[in-house]
Parts: sequence; structure tokens; C-alpha cells
Amino acid sequence: VAVVSAPFDPTRKVMARDEARAWRAGREGRVVFTNGVFDLLHPGHVDVLVGARRCGEHLVVGLNADASVRRLKGPERPVR
Repeated sequence: VAVVSAPFDPTRKVMARDEARAWRAGREGRVVFTNGVFDLLHPGHVDVLVGARRCGEHLVVGLNADASVRRLKGPERPVR
């Protein structure tokens, strides 16, 4: 089992399952999760993120993969 000894580094994009479990075990309070397509951040996205964060002490945000964004939003997306 991997143990995360330091706070989560937000520059890392993927955390292994064991790392995520260890991270969660080291946190008190509610962990909130939301996800979506955020290649074009707009005020509606900010409202969703702020609202989700208000629901708990920790917010985890999942981002759709590029292939998923193309399927959902069309061939010109994601915007880079």
C-alpha cells in the first residue's frame, strides 16, 4: 500500500488507487467530488466549483479526457 507522506501535489494529474485511499484516510471531514469539461472555463463552471466546495472540507475535481471532450463537444474541442 502506497502512503502519501506529504500533502497532495495538485500538479500531479493522476493518483493511484492506493494513494487516493491513503490521502483520504489522512483527511477529516467531507470530501466532495465533481467533474466535467473545463477547457473553456466560464462563470457557470465557477459557480458549480464554488458550490461543490461549500458542500465539504475537501474538493476533488475530475476532468474529462480529451477523447471524451471530443465525443461530447465536437471535433474542435478541447480548446488548447
